[in-house]
Amino acid sequence: QVHLVESGGGLVQAGGPLRLSCEASGRFFSSYGMGWFRQAPGKEREFVAAVTWSGSGTSYADSVKGRFTISRDNAKNSVYLYLQMNSLKPEDTAVYYCAGQGPNYEYDYWGQGTQVTVSS
Repeated sequence: QVHLVESGGGLVQAGGPLRLSCEASGRFFSSYGMGWFRQAPGKEREFVAAVTWSGSGTSYADSVKGRFTISRDNAKNSVYLYLQMNSLKPEDTAVYYCAGQGPNYEYDYWGQGTQVTVSS
């Protein structure tokens, strides 16, 4: 059974850090890429960061490059995905979603989201 659960969201002041976590259970997540996406009020969901199955390759949206770091830990029964967010800005306020790729290399699996609010 596939299950993704995010945690770590909250309210933070501009300039501060926050770390998001996602536990992805399902036997094939360790073999595929994972990513973080976000959706701000009134806007479409957008890509934030992605990491390859091994963790050796990463990519970032231009808006977060140099401030956010994605990483993963392929444990025995689950994959743990992280997003370290530094120098947060009010425009980073959004619901952040953890997503996992399936055998077709599409982001087919999604968590429920965690709210991040950055106050100015």
